[in-house]
Amino acid sequence: MKKPPLIFLNLLIFVITTAVAVIGVPLWAYNYGIGLTEIFVAIALFFFTGMSITAGYHRLWSHKTYEAHPIVKVFLAVGGAMAVQNSILHWSSDHRVHHRHVDENGKDPYSAKRGFWFSHMGWMLREYQAHRYDDYSNCRDLQKDKIVMWQHNHYIAIVLAANFGITGLLGFLNGDIIAMILVAGFARLVAVHHVTFFINSLAHIWGNRPYTDKNTARDNGVIALFTFGEGYHNFHHIFANDYRNGIKWWQYDPTKWLIKSLSWLKLTKKLQVTPEERIEKARLQMQLKHAQIKLINLQNADEVLLKIQEEYDLLLHKMSEYYKTKKALVKIRKNSLQASYENFELDFKYKELKQSFNLQREKWQALYTYYLEPIKA
Repeated sequence: MKKPPLIFLNLLIFVITTAVAVIGVPLWAYNYGIGLTEIFVAIALFFFTGMSITAGYHRLWSHKTYEAHPIVKVFLAVGGAMAVQNSILHWSSDHRVHHRHVDENGKDPYSAKRGFWFSHMGWMLREYQAHRYDDYSNCRDLQKDKIVMWQHNHYIAIVLAANFGITGLLGFLNGDIIAMILVAGFARLVAVHHVTFFINSLAHIWGNRPYTDKNTARDNGVIALFTFGEGYHNFHHIFANDYRNGIKWWQYDPTKWLIKSLSWLKLTKKLQVTPEERIEKARLQMQLKHAQIKLINLQNADEVLLKIQEEYDLLLHKMSEYYKTKKALVKIRKNSLQASYENFELDFKYKELKQSFNLQREKWQALYTYYLEPIKA
């Protein structure tokens, strides 16, 4: 099959920026030296531009997982342009198509089933989807956002002003414009490109699938370290409307921390969170599926699978009762009825159900672990 024509502008951008970062920066460092200031600024801009993509392009505009103050939106729009990954409108349109048709070759813009190279960079180098390049019908909501449209209509100017203006000014103040542009401009840009591209490529290849196996998205804490928390990608693809990717307190997700911190300053609001019960149920369903697949060939498979199914059903029942009571208790407390007998009785029931649910969960986990360790899917 004949390959689509190359997109020479994209190819030129990647070739030039990579050549400057890989060849130009070391040569300049060898001949003239690079100071700590350039390195510190590059790191700061690396996080600023990277999280403008993850917190802005991705979680704010593509998935509407929270709302942000116009000041925050302007900063994220400028930072996103500085990351040189197209406008908010175009990026979000591609990403919404990706979620709607994930892994469908020919429909998913960066389908992981076409290989690492294609999903990482190859999809941007040829006119694979020229028929919908300017079709933003899936982003009518974003077309009503003045900041989104300002960035879209002036994208090239903002890219140049951000990448050369900001780094040039910082270099001028530091006394070395060229070194700052090379390190905080080109080297930082190439680094941001590849770590964010890993979300489309490596995060669909390396890791496990604890919540769903209906797509290739994986959870991987190592990838999260390099992608500003986006490495918990299996969770994201089943709960895309959640502002978090790493839901545990210990999971590295600086994008989540940024959004939450800004909410304390009243700069973000309406942070969307998936109910605990839905998350727990998805995880347990995958464990049950793993068990059924793994144990089907045992001599006493019917007996073991029946036992596991019974424990699973009991666990779901206790989980449902626990979360239903928890919701009722929260509702009563919000209505300031803490001193009422109804609240006292419900509180006692909640604690009892919580203990029962936790015991059943421990029993299930012990049974599950006894027959098989969680399988990497």
